[in-house]
Amino acid sequence: MTATLQSSTGAAHSRLLGIGGYRPERVVTNEEICTRIDSTDEWIRTRSGIGERRWAGPHETIQMMAVSAARKAIDRAGIDPAQIDCVIISTVTHLHQTPAIATRIAAELGATGAAAFDISAACAGFCYATALADSMIRTGTATTVLAVGVERLSQITDTSDRSTAFLFADGAGAAVISPSDTPGIGPVVWGSDGDKADLITQSAGWDELARRDDADGVAGVSWPTLQMDGRSVFKWASYTVAEVARTAIERAGITPADLDVFVPHQANLRIIEAMARTLELGDHVVIARDIERQGNTSAASIPLALEALAEQGATRPGQLALMIGFGAGLVHAGQVVVLP
Repeated sequence: MTATLQSSTGAAHSRLLGIGGYRPERVVTNEEICTRIDSTDEWIRTRSGIGERRWAGPHETIQMMAVSAARKAIDRAGIDPAQIDCVIISTVTHLHQTPAIATRIAAELGATGAAAFDISAACAGFCYATALADSMIRTGTATTVLAVGVERLSQITDTSDRSTAFLFADGAGAAVISPSDTPGIGPVVWGSDGDKADLITQSAGWDELARRDDADGVAGVSWPTLQMDGRSVFKWASYTVAEVARTAIERAGITPADLDVFVPHQANLRIIEAMARTLELGDHVVIARDIERQGNTSAASIPLALEALAEQGATRPGQLALMIGFGAGLVHAGQVVVLP
Protein backbone atom coordinates (compact mmCIF):
# COMPACT_ATOMS: atom_id res chain seq x y z
CA MET A 1 0.00 0.00 0.00
CA THR A 2 1.30 3.44 -0.92
CA ALA A 3 1.89 5.64 2.10
CA THR A 4 -0.25 8.77 2.40
CA LEU A 5 1.62 12.04 2.74
CA GLN A 6 0.78 14.49 5.47
CA SER A 7 0.28 18.17 4.67
CA SER A 8 0.89 21.07 6.98
CA THR A 9 -1.87 23.19 8.44
CA GLY A 10 -1.56 26.59 10.03
CA ALA A 11 -3.56 29.40 11.52
CA ALA A 12 -7.06 30.16 10.30
CA HIS A 13 -6.11 33.72 9.38
CA SER A 14 -3.23 36.20 9.29
CA ARG A 15 -2.78 39.93 9.88
CA LEU A 16 -0.35 42.81 9.69
CA LEU A 17 1.13 43.15 13.16
CA GLY A 18 3.52 46.07 12.68
CA ILE A 19 4.68 48.47 9.94
CA GLY A 20 8.01 50.28 9.63
CA GLY A 21 9.77 52.43 7.08
CA TYR A 22 13.10 54.03 6.23
CA ARG A 23 13.55 57.21 4.19
CA PRO A 24 17.06 58.22 3.10
CA GLU A 25 18.57 61.36 4.57
CA ARG A 26 19.04 63.28 1.34
CA VAL A 27 16.05 65.29 0.09
CA VAL A 28 16.18 66.02 -3.65
CA THR A 29 13.98 68.90 -4.74
CA ASN A 30 12.42 69.49 -8.12
CA GLU A 31 14.72 72.47 -8.50
CA GLU A 32 17.74 70.18 -8.22
CA ILE A 33 16.25 67.75 -10.75
CA CYS A 34 15.76 70.68 -13.14
CA THR A 35 19.49 71.36 -13.16
CA ARG A 36 19.82 68.07 -15.08
CA ILE A 37 16.77 68.21 -17.35
CA ASP A 38 14.89 70.92 -19.22
CA SER A 39 11.89 71.25 -16.92
CA THR A 40 10.32 73.26 -14.09
CA ASP A 41 8.96 72.59 -10.63
CA GLU A 42 5.46 73.42 -11.90
CA TRP A 43 5.74 70.99 -14.83
CA ILE A 44 6.91 68.13 -12.58
CA ARG A 45 4.18 68.77 -9.99
CA THR A 46 1.49 68.98 -12.67
CA ARG A 47 2.66 65.84 -14.44
CA SER A 48 3.35 63.64 -11.39
CA GLY A 49 2.38 65.37 -8.15
CA ILE A 50 5.95 65.07 -6.88
CA GLY A 51 7.48 67.98 -4.97
CA GLU A 52 10.54 66.20 -3.64
CA ARG A 53 12.03 62.75 -3.29
CA ARG A 54 14.68 60.91 -1.27
CA TRP A 55 17.91 59.51 -2.71
CA ALA A 56 20.19 57.18 -0.77
CA GLY A 57 23.74 58.08 0.10
CA PRO A 58 26.69 55.66 -0.19
CA HIS A 59 26.06 54.22 3.30
CA GLU A 60 22.33 53.73 2.71
CA THR A 61 22.52 50.35 1.02
CA ILE A 62 19.66 47.98 0.24
CA GLN A 63 20.57 45.98 3.34
CA MET A 64 20.93 49.00 5.63
CA MET A 65 17.58 50.50 4.60
CA ALA A 66 15.74 47.18 4.80
CA VAL A 67 17.13 46.39 8.25
CA SER A 68 16.23 49.88 9.53
CA ALA A 69 12.63 49.58 8.30
CA ALA A 70 12.34 46.02 9.59
CA ARG A 71 13.53 46.93 13.08
CA LYS A 72 10.81 49.57 13.35
CA ALA A 73 8.18 47.07 12.20
CA ILE A 74 9.45 44.45 14.66
CA ASP A 75 9.45 46.93 17.55
CA ARG A 76 5.91 48.05 16.72
CA ALA A 77 4.78 44.43 16.46
CA GLY A 78 6.20 43.79 19.93
CA ILE A 79 7.99 40.58 19.00
CA ASP A 80 11.49 39.16 19.27
CA PRO A 81 13.33 38.94 15.92
CA ALA A 82 14.05 35.29 16.74
CA GLN A 83 10.30 34.60 16.31
CA ILE A 84 10.51 35.43 12.59
CA ASP A 85 10.77 32.21 10.61
CA CYS A 86 10.58 33.64 7.09
CA VAL A 87 11.98 36.81 5.51
CA ILE A 88 10.73 37.93 2.07
CA ILE A 89 12.49 40.83 0.36
CA SER A 90 10.96 42.44 -2.70
CA THR A 91 13.46 44.45 -4.71
CA VAL A 92 14.61 45.04 -8.29
CA THR A 93 17.69 47.05 -7.32
CA HIS A 94 19.84 44.55 -5.40
CA LEU A 95 22.60 44.31 -8.00
CA HIS A 96 23.95 40.89 -6.99
CA GLN A 97 22.23 37.90 -8.54
CA THR A 98 23.26 35.75 -5.59
CA PRO A 99 23.07 35.30 -2.68
CA ALA A 100 19.62 36.69 -1.98
CA ILE A 101 19.92 39.84 0.11
CA ALA A 102 17.15 38.40 2.32
CA THR A 103 19.64 35.99 3.89
CA ARG A 104 21.95 38.79 5.02
CA ILE A 105 19.04 40.87 6.28
CA ALA A 106 17.66 37.95 8.30
CA ALA A 107 21.07 37.35 9.86
CA GLU A 108 21.60 41.00 10.80
CA LEU A 109 18.14 41.19 12.38
CA GLY A 110 18.70 38.06 14.46
CA ALA A 111 16.10 35.95 12.65
CA THR A 112 18.37 32.95 13.07
CA GLY A 113 17.61 30.05 10.78
CA ALA A 114 14.66 31.77 9.09
CA ALA A 115 13.80 30.90 5.51
CA ALA A 116 14.86 33.88 3.41
CA PHE A 117 14.44 34.75 -0.25
CA ASP A 118 14.07 37.67 -2.67
CA ILE A 119 11.26 38.25 -5.13
CA SER A 120 11.15 40.52 -8.18
CA ALA A 121 7.66 41.89 -8.68
CA ALA A 122 8.55 45.55 -9.18
CA CYS A 123 6.03 48.02 -7.77
CA ALA A 124 3.57 45.24 -6.88
CA GLY A 125 6.24 43.54 -4.79
CA PHE A 126 4.95 44.39 -1.33
CA CYS A 127 1.47 43.13 -2.19
CA TYR A 128 3.01 39.95 -3.63
CA ALA A 129 5.05 39.44 -0.46
CA THR A 130 1.99 40.05 1.72
CA ALA A 131 0.04 37.43 -0.24
CA LEU A 132 2.86 34.91 0.11
CA ALA A 133 3.11 35.54 3.85
CA ASP A 134 -0.65 35.13 4.29
CA SER A 135 -0.61 31.80 2.43
CA MET A 136 2.42 30.54 4.35
CA ILE A 137 0.88 31.29 7.71
CA ARG A 138 -2.46 29.71 6.83
CA THR A 139 -0.85 26.55 5.43
CA GLY A 140 1.58 26.20 8.34
CA THR A 141 4.71 26.81 6.27
CA ALA A 142 5.62 29.75 8.51
CA THR A 143 4.29 31.34 11.68
CA THR A 144 5.73 34.87 11.64
CA VAL A 145 6.84 36.47 8.38
CA LEU A 146 8.77 39.67 7.70
CA ALA A 147 7.86 41.21 4.34
CA VAL A 148 10.05 44.07 3.09
CA GLY A 149 9.94 46.23 -0.02
CA VAL A 150 13.23 48.05 -0.56
CA GLU A 151 14.62 49.95 -3.54
CA ARG A 152 17.58 52.11 -4.52
CA LEU A 153 16.13 53.30 -7.81
CA SER A 154 18.43 56.34 -7.99
CA GLN A 155 21.28 54.04 -9.04
CA ILE A 156 19.41 52.88 -12.16
CA THR A 157 17.79 56.21 -13.05
CA ASP A 158 18.99 58.22 -16.04
CA THR A 159 19.09 61.68 -14.49
CA SER A 160 19.25 63.26 -17.94
CA ASP A 161 16.04 61.57 -19.18
CA ARG A 162 13.30 64.21 -19.02
CA SER A 163 10.55 61.56 -18.95
CA THR A 164 11.80 59.60 -15.92
CA ALA A 165 14.50 61.55 -14.04
CA PHE A 166 12.02 63.19 -11.66
CA LEU A 167 10.03 60.04 -10.81
CA PHE A 168 12.18 57.54 -9.00
CA ALA A 169 13.47 57.46 -5.44
CA ASP A 170 14.85 55.24 -2.68
CA GLY A 171 13.58 53.79 0.57
CA ALA A 172 12.33 50.73 2.44
CA GLY A 173 9.08 49.63 4.03
CA ALA A 174 8.45 46.53 6.13
CA ALA A 175 5.64 44.60 7.76
CA VAL A 176 5.52 41.82 10.34
CA ILE A 177 2.74 39.39 9.44
CA SER A 178 1.47 36.90 12.02
CA PRO A 179 -1.39 34.48 12.78
CA SER A 180 -4.79 35.90 13.67
CA ASP A 181 -8.06 34.59 15.10
CA THR A 182 -10.01 36.82 12.69
CA PRO A 183 -9.40 37.68 9.02
CA GLY A 184 -6.80 40.44 8.68
CA ILE A 185 -5.66 40.00 5.07
CA GLY A 186 -8.20 39.56 2.30
CA PRO A 187 -7.79 37.39 -0.81
CA VAL A 188 -5.16 38.64 -3.20
CA VAL A 189 -6.04 39.56 -6.77
CA TRP A 190 -2.87 39.36 -8.80
CA GLY A 191 -1.63 38.75 -12.30
CA SER A 192 0.53 39.95 -15.16
CA ASP A 193 0.40 41.05 -18.78
CA GLY A 194 3.72 40.14 -20.33
CA ASP A 195 2.61 41.42 -23.72
CA LYS A 196 3.10 44.91 -22.25
CA ALA A 197 6.43 44.15 -20.57
CA ASP A 198 8.27 46.62 -22.82
CA LEU A 199 6.34 49.57 -21.32
CA ILE A 200 8.63 49.61 -18.27
CA THR A 201 12.00 47.99 -18.70
CA GLN A 202 15.74 48.11 -18.13
CA SER A 203 17.61 49.71 -21.01
CA ALA A 204 20.18 46.89 -21.25
CA GLY A 205 20.85 43.53 -19.60
CA TRP A 206 23.79 42.88 -17.33
CA ASP A 207 25.07 40.43 -19.95
CA GLU A 208 25.26 43.24 -22.48
CA LEU A 209 27.12 45.40 -19.99
CA ALA A 210 29.61 42.61 -19.34
CA ARG A 211 30.32 42.17 -23.07
CA ARG A 212 31.12 45.81 -23.83
CA ASP A 213 34.48 46.46 -25.45
CA ASP A 214 35.21 42.73 -25.62
CA ALA A 215 37.35 41.03 -28.22
CA ASP A 216 34.38 40.47 -30.51
CA GLY A 217 33.93 44.17 -30.94
CA VAL A 218 30.48 44.46 -29.34
CA ALA A 219 29.52 48.13 -29.11
CA GLY A 220 29.85 49.67 -25.68
CA VAL A 221 26.74 49.63 -23.48
CA SER A 222 26.16 52.34 -20.89
CA TRP A 223 25.04 51.54 -17.33
CA PRO A 224 21.49 50.06 -17.52
CA THR A 225 18.70 52.45 -16.51
CA LEU A 226 14.94 52.42 -16.31
CA GLN A 227 12.88 53.25 -19.38
CA MET A 228 9.12 53.79 -19.40
CA ASP A 229 6.30 54.62 -21.79
CA GLY A 230 4.53 56.87 -19.30
CA ARG A 231 1.43 57.58 -21.38
CA SER A 232 0.62 53.89 -21.92
CA VAL A 233 1.34 52.97 -18.30
CA PHE A 234 -0.92 55.81 -17.13
CA LYS A 235 -3.81 54.50 -19.23
CA TRP A 236 -3.30 50.90 -18.08
CA ALA A 237 -3.04 51.75 -14.39
CA SER A 238 -5.91 54.25 -14.34
CA TYR A 239 -8.45 51.84 -15.75
CA THR A 240 -7.27 48.22 -15.87
CA VAL A 241 -5.67 48.25 -12.41
CA ALA A 242 -8.68 50.09 -11.01
CA GLU A 243 -10.80 47.11 -12.05
CA VAL A 244 -8.37 44.81 -10.26
CA ALA A 245 -8.83 46.96 -7.16
CA ARG A 246 -12.60 46.66 -7.48
CA THR A 247 -12.28 42.86 -7.67
CA ALA A 248 -10.08 42.81 -4.55
CA ILE A 249 -12.79 44.69 -2.67
CA GLU A 250 -15.45 42.22 -3.83
CA ARG A 251 -13.37 39.16 -2.92
CA ALA A 252 -12.82 40.58 0.55
CA GLY A 253 -16.61 40.50 0.96
CA ILE A 254 -17.02 44.25 1.39
CA THR A 255 -18.07 47.24 -0.71
CA PRO A 256 -16.18 50.45 -1.54
CA ALA A 257 -18.35 52.17 1.09
CA ASP A 258 -16.81 49.90 3.75
CA LEU A 259 -13.27 51.02 2.98
CA ASP A 260 -11.54 53.46 5.31
CA VAL A 261 -8.20 53.84 3.55
CA PHE A 262 -6.90 53.56 -0.03
CA VAL A 263 -3.16 52.93 -0.41
CA PRO A 264 -2.18 52.45 -4.05
CA HIS A 265 1.38 52.22 -5.27
CA GLN A 266 2.78 55.75 -5.23
CA ALA A 267 3.65 56.04 -8.91
CA ASN A 268 1.92 59.25 -9.94
CA LEU A 269 -0.63 61.46 -8.21
CA ARG A 270 -2.72 61.68 -11.40
CA ILE A 271 -2.96 57.86 -11.52
CA ILE A 272 -3.93 57.73 -7.85
CA GLU A 273 -6.70 60.28 -8.32
CA ALA A 274 -7.94 58.61 -11.53
CA MET A 275 -8.19 55.25 -9.75
CA ALA A 276 -10.05 56.81 -6.83
CA ARG A 277 -12.57 58.34 -9.25
CA THR A 278 -13.04 55.05 -11.10
CA LEU A 279 -13.67 53.24 -7.80
CA GLU A 280 -16.08 56.01 -6.73
CA LEU A 281 -14.56 56.17 -3.25
CA GLY A 282 -16.47 58.22 -0.71
CA ASP A 283 -15.17 61.44 0.82
CA HIS A 284 -14.56 59.58 4.09
CA VAL A 285 -11.86 57.39 2.53
CA VAL A 286 -8.31 58.46 3.39
CA ILE A 287 -6.15 58.32 0.25
CA ALA A 288 -2.38 57.95 0.51
CA ARG A 289 -0.50 60.69 -1.33
CA ASP A 290 3.02 59.99 -0.12
CA ILE A 291 4.19 60.44 -3.72
CA GLU A 292 4.25 64.21 -3.10
CA ARG A 293 7.24 64.08 -0.76
CA GLN A 294 8.79 60.70 -1.45
CA GLY A 295 8.62 60.02 -5.19
CA ASN A 296 8.20 56.54 -6.66
CA THR A 297 9.99 53.94 -4.51
CA SER A 298 8.56 50.90 -6.29
CA ALA A 299 8.21 47.96 -3.86
CA ALA A 300 8.73 50.24 -0.84
CA SER A 301 6.00 52.75 -1.67
CA ILE A 302 2.95 51.06 -0.11
CA PRO A 303 4.44 50.29 3.34
CA LEU A 304 6.08 53.73 3.44
CA ALA A 305 2.70 55.32 2.69
CA LEU A 306 1.00 53.17 5.36
CA GLU A 307 3.56 54.27 7.94
CA ALA A 308 3.21 57.94 6.97
CA LEU A 309 -0.59 57.88 7.35
CA ALA A 310 -0.32 56.27 10.78
CA GLU A 311 2.33 58.75 11.97
CA GLN A 312 0.20 61.66 10.75
CA GLY A 313 -2.78 60.35 12.72
CA ALA A 314 -4.80 60.00 9.51
CA THR A 315 -5.54 56.31 10.14
CA ARG A 316 -6.38 54.11 13.11
CA PRO A 317 -5.71 50.46 13.98
CA GLY A 318 -8.52 48.19 12.85
CA GLN A 319 -9.51 50.22 9.81
CA LEU A 320 -9.93 48.53 6.42
CA ALA A 321 -7.35 49.52 3.81
CA LEU A 322 -7.10 48.57 0.15
CA MET A 323 -3.52 48.09 -1.04
CA ILE A 324 -2.91 47.88 -4.80
CA GLY A 325 0.47 47.62 -6.49
CA PHE A 326 1.28 47.72 -10.20
CA GLY A 327 4.40 48.05 -12.30
CA ALA A 328 7.00 46.55 -14.61
CA GLY A 329 6.04 43.27 -16.15
CA LEU A 330 3.32 44.48 -16.28
CA VAL A 331 2.31 43.04 -12.91
CA HIS A 332 -0.42 43.87 -10.45
CA ALA A 333 -1.59 42.71 -7.03
CA GLY A 334 -4.04 43.99 -4.47
CA GLN A 335 -5.78 43.00 -1.26
CA VAL A 336 -7.82 44.53 1.55
CA VAL A 337 -6.10 44.46 4.95
CA VAL A 338 -6.93 45.41 8.52
CA LEU A 339 -4.50 48.10 9.69
CA PRO A 340 -2.27 47.18 12.66
